[in-house]
Amino acid sequence: MKMITAIIKPFKLDDVREALAEAGVQGITVTEVKGFGRQKGHTELYRGAEYVVDFLPKIKIEAALPDDLVERAIEAIMGAASTGKIGDGKIFVTPLERVIRIRTGELDADAL
Repeated sequence: MKMITAIIKPFKLDDVREALAEAGVQGITVTEVKGFGRQKGHTELYRGAEYVVDFLPKIKIEAALPDDLVERAIEAIMGAASTGKIGDGKIFVTPLERVIRIRTGELDADAL
């Protein structure tokens, strides 16, 4: 089992959600986050004053998946989230030691 965490541009959320559903991913968690990477933010002009926007709005998508679904999910995210421009985001894959469904007490793959 793996946990996939993807940081993407906000306007790509619907495309990524649809791509993951087509790949067989049944559930995701979505969080609005802010951050920056190599793009380092940008400057904006507001009422004549210029200021630096260090943290850019992003979307964090998390999905706990069985091992056989991980590669399809990664390909789905990469295909749907890519614009070819800086700031497209990142995908992190980490191992999951244990998963427990609270309602039924099911464990690991059964709980997914």
